[in-house]
Amino acid sequence: MRSSLLALATAALLLAACTGPSQTSTAPPPRPTGPQAGSPTTPSGKTRIALLLPLSGRAAALGRSMQQAAEMSLFDSGGKELALAAYDSGASPDAAVAAYNRARTDGCALVLGPLFGTSASALGPLVRQGGANVIAFSNDEKAAQPGVWIMGIAAPPQVRRVVDYAISQGIKRFAVFAPRTAYGNQMSSTLQDEAMARGATVVGVEQFDPQALDLTAAAKRLATEIAGGDKVAILMPVAPPQLSAALASLGAAEIDTSKIQLIGTGVWDAPGIGADSALRGAWYAAPDPAKRADFERRYLATYGRPPERLATLAYDAVALAAQLARGGSFSADAITNPNGWTGVDGPIRFLPDGRSQRALAVIEIQGGRNVVISPAPSTFTQAMAN
Repeated sequence: MRSSLLALATAALLLAACTGPSQTSTAPPPRPTGPQAGSPTTPSGKTRIALLLPLSGRAAALGRSMQQAAEMSLFDSGGKELALAAYDSGASPDAAVAAYNRARTDGCALVLGPLFGTSASALGPLVRQGGANVIAFSNDEKAAQPGVWIMGIAAPPQVRRVVDYAISQGIKRFAVFAPRTAYGNQMSSTLQDEAMARGATVVGVEQFDPQALDLTAAAKRLATEIAGGDKVAILMPVAPPQLSAALASLGAAEIDTSKIQLIGTGVWDAPGIGADSALRGAWYAAPDPAKRADFERRYLATYGRPPERLATLAYDAVALAAQLARGGSFSADAITNPNGWTGVDGPIRFLPDGRSQRALAVIEIQGGRNVVISPAPSTFTQAMAN
C-alpha cells in the first residue's frame, strides 16, 4: 500500500510540474516589409550618398556625363567625407524606385536624382515611409513634394523673370507664339498670369501644331492680333529645330520687327542659338553663362569631351551634399536653408513644398555670342520671382 501511495505522490508531483505556471515563449517579431537601411557610413567613416542616373537606355550618354560631373565635383569640393555610389535609374518610374530601394538598402543618407519628373514623383511615398530625402534633377514642378526637391531649372520662373525684365524696360504688351503641347500651354498660361499680375496686357495668343513645318497661317493670325499700339514682346518657347520655322513664319507674316521684342525660355540656352539672324536682340532667362563656361573648360580638360548641358546639375548637387555633410544633417530643415546654396548654375533655394527658386540672369542673343544684360541676383534677400 505504501509503495502505491509513494507512486501516486510522485505522479502527482510530476503532473503538477507539467500543468503549473509555464514560462512564456516570445514569438519572433514580424519581419519588416520593404528594404531595410544599412549603415549610412562606410567602415572608413564616410557618409554614403546615392546618385540616381539613367545609365542605360535612351538617356545613357547624358547619365554618364552627369556621373562624370558628379565625380569631378567630389574632387573640387573636397568632399572627402562622402562616399558617392551611382545607381542606374533607367527611364521609367519602376526603374527609379528599384534604384532608390537599392540605395536605401545600402544605407545612403541622401539621394541625388533621378532625372525624370515621373521618376522623381514615384519616390515620394518611399520618402514618406522614412526613406532618405531626395534632391532630383528634374525641372518639373509637378514632381515637387515634401522630401523630394527638384533642382532642375523650372520653366515658369524663366518666363516670369524675362517678363518682369521686359516690363522694367517699358514694354506693356505681350503675346505668345507657342506649340500646342503641354509645355507650350504651361508657358502661355504663365505669361498671361504674370502679365496680369504686373498690370500688363496680353494682346495675342497663337498656338500651332508641334509637328508642322509651315506655321505661316498661325503667324498671320498673330500679326493681326498684335497690330497697332506700342511695342509688344512675343514669347516663343520653341526649341530648335522648329524654332527656325517659327522665326521664318513671323517674317512671312510681315510683322514689323521694329515693334516686337522676342523673348524665350531655357530651350534657347543651347550652343549655336544665335546662328539665325532673326534672333538677334532676343532675350531669355537662364543661369549666368560665365560660370558654366569655366565648368565646361575644366570638364573638357578632364574628360576630353564637352559635358552635356545638364551635367552642371549633378556637379552642383554633389557640392551641396558635401556642404550638408559638413553641417551634419541631411534633414528637410537643412536642405531648405533660407539663405540657399550657390553653384555653377547660380544661387538656388529649396522650398518646403519641394520646389526651388533660382536667381536667373536675362541674356540677350547677339549674333554668335550671348550677353548678360540683367545679372542674376546674388542673394535671396533680393526680391525674386517664386
